Amino acid sequence: MDTSNKAVITCAVTGVLTDPERFPVPVTVAEMAQSALDAFNAGATVMHLHFRNQAPGMGRLPSWDPEVAASVTDAVRAACPGVIINMSTGVVGLDQSAPMACLERTRPEIAACNAGTLNYLKARRDGGWAWPPLTFQNPVEKVQEMLDSMARTGTRPEFECFDVGIVRSVNLFVDTGMCTDPHYNFVMGVASGMPADPALLPLLLKYRKPESSWEVTAIGRSEVWNLHQTAAELGGCLRTGLEDTFYLPNGDKARGNGELIDAMATCVRNAGRTVASPEEARTLLGLN
Repeated sequence: MDTSNKAVITCAVTGVLTDPERFPVPVTVAEMAQSALDAFNAGATVMHLHFRNQAPGMGRLPSWDPEVAASVTDAVRAACPGVIINMSTGVVGLDQSAPMACLERTRPEIAACNAGTLNYLKARRDGGWAWPPLTFQNPVEKVQEMLDSMARTGTRPEFECFDVGIVRSVNLFVDTGMCTDPHYNFVMGVASGMPADPALLPLLLKYRKPESSWEVTAIGRSEVWNLHQTAAELGGCLRTGLEDTFYLPNGDKARGNGELIDAMATCVRNAGRTVASPEEARTLLGLN
């Protein structure tokens, strides 16, 4: 199977706290499955999943209930034959027992592994903080615990890198035997992390382990599409979805994940590549 010119597209189906009363994010099991299907039909072969509280009127809040995680994951798998599940595992503090329980219950092919600590900040235009400053704690011991959990479930880690130092930390994880064959996710556009600047991407590729796979998560409005196009041209895996942006390349608001993935597939074609099928994506991501 020749996969040299194929592009894997991930859909980040829904975020952590986005209010469904204000934004078109799916939260119920049925909504998640339908939104994933829309993305799948547009070309996404990987679904990055967060789980939401299923109690009436509580969908704006996250859930680490393993049964909720299983219900969402099973529904997405049933809707999208051959789909690859990528589970979120991020928690601000050091206690990872809840995401690890969900990991054990759902056994996804891939899961996010937050690879370093970040001051998670954003300022308002009036000079105040958008939220109380917080530290996204990811010391080495926490990373190792999550890697051990993923090893037990046969899950490939996707290392979330919010700044250049975290990219280099992943290299050190390889050097010290914590992991092999890393897959880097360059998270760009968080206000206190790396900017969503296409000019930065070639440098990040220089600092990763040679020949390792990578993708970009671009957070922002319509300006993120220049970065996505650069990622497509440089040969990376690609990701978008309602967790990352609500905006299409022309500045219009997306009505759902299908429109965002369709726009990403256009980036792939513009770069002279083709969208990977589920089988091809599994080969490219080392999941076979």
